[in-house]
Amino acid sequence: MRKRIALAGATVITLLVSLFVTALPAEAAVGLRVSGRNIVEANGNNFIMRGTSHAHVWYPSQTSSIANIKAKGANAVRVVLSGGRWTPANNAADVTNIISLCRANRLVCILENHDTTGFGEQSGSISLDAAVNYWISIQSALTGQENTVIINIGNEPFGNNAVSPNWTQATSSAITRMRNAGFQHLLMVDAPNWGQDWQFTMRDTAASVKAADPTGNTVFSIHMYGVFDTAAEINAYLNAFQTANLPLVIGEFGIDHSDGNPDEDTIMAQAQSRGLGYLGWSWSGNGGGVEYLDQVTNFNANQLTPWGTRLFNGANGIASTSVQCSLCGGGTPPTDTTPPTTPGAPTASGVTSTGATLNWGASTDSGGSGLAGYNVYREQGATDPQLGTPTTNSITLTGLTPSTQYQVYVRARDGAGNLSGNSQLVTFTTTGGGGGGACTVAPTTQTQWGNGYVIQPVTVTAGGSAITSWTVTFTLPAGHTVTGSWNANFTQGGQTVTAKNVSHNGNLGAGASTSFGFQGSRPNGNTSLPTAYTCTTP
Repeated sequence: MRKRIALAGATVITLLVSLFVTALPAEAAVGLRVSGRNIVEANGNNFIMRGTSHAHVWYPSQTSSIANIKAKGANAVRVVLSGGRWTPANNAADVTNIISLCRANRLVCILENHDTTGFGEQSGSISLDAAVNYWISIQSALTGQENTVIINIGNEPFGNNAVSPNWTQATSSAITRMRNAGFQHLLMVDAPNWGQDWQFTMRDTAASVKAADPTGNTVFSIHMYGVFDTAAEINAYLNAFQTANLPLVIGEFGIDHSDGNPDEDTIMAQAQSRGLGYLGWSWSGNGGGVEYLDQVTNFNANQLTPWGTRLFNGANGIASTSVQCSLCGGGTPPTDTTPPTTPGAPTASGVTSTGATLNWGASTDSGGSGLAGYNVYREQGATDPQLGTPTTNSITLTGLTPSTQYQVYVRARDGAGNLSGNSQLVTFTTTGGGGGGACTVAPTTQTQWGNGYVIQPVTVTAGGSAITSWTVTFTLPAGHTVTGSWNANFTQGGQTVTAKNVSHNGNLGAGASTSFGFQGSRPNGNTSLPTAYTCTTP
């Protein structure tokens, strides 16, 4: 982020000699590392960043922010450091304390040197080469922390001016110096153009930069502000890295910016669907006209701003998608008697005569032992049989009975064996043995605000044979009402809503789909959404 307190960055490396260093032999990465396009832990588990940035260098007394960020559901925090551009500099002792706070709160700690912000364009900024000197000066605090610490070599290390050596050369050289100095950590490198890469330098040369790392343990970071104000621009950039099989995270983004209005809804939705990490900017303390980027007011965790509410609690937000790293924390974990949060309402899709796929909003765990997974049960009265124990917030059920109604709920479990409350029920009916007749429904939350939301599309899909009509029912939370609808005939009895096809979308071939949508209102402060969607045919 460009500092107004939130600085952006630009960087240049001046060490031309390092461009001619002989390539090192390949080495095995340790700790957090890259595997294809993914970040994985030392035990091979995928790790997808869900967190925010904290301006530690400007607010060194606000160390309670680390625990508060964790309490909101984050699994990572990006900590802003300085080697001397701002004083006091963050020395090895200070960084050791920050790492210990991250470990105590079971957060992956992404340490970034903000001194590079604006190099070549902003007065006072330093080169990436100088940033490496800082990391070497505090190496004693970092060695041995590879399981939970990521080094973001320099924040936004080039502005928009042409500088020599260029971003590709400077970043490659910085990586080489870090490895020659003995750093085995996962390295994160920011894009040029104040992190937004609008000239596509990082996009087009990332492969050669990654090749400069003998461990292959480098991840690229794009900052998405005004340059990324449309879904088309966001998807095109993410597609380029996906096609090239290169690791990418969204290292900063916000709800608004002086250079345009970023499309945060698409950023978060695409990160979730593609399995990409994201880090919002920033927890608190912004100034100089970008105060709207604060996620809480005056570092008060109980006063979420609109941006904080969107990032932590909105669709595809941190609270519902974050999964704690399995190797965070050290020593003997404290006794954990706190259960995880209750999973979100499950939805069913892909229903066949013997199977179905269920998805639900992820739980979080603040007790210290970490979220371990979920137990999936069939509601059957006094004794509810367990259908599966997935480690992620989805499951594909098999071996079900044809032409049978199932009511299923989910409970989250943590590493200490604590179980959450029951999720809401999802009801679905398997198709007949011949595979025909049934339908499934899958709702999508398009947008929501303080006292309302739009659910669109609600996708209805025919089963193994054609259908001539369909009926969807769902449950509104107390105090909610439907204020508008389209492509279906709606009726309501109590909190149960029934949506029937209209004349043009009732006939569906086997496996074909159609959709409808609706708008709802709810009391201010209520964040609930409709649940228990079911689809039936005559």
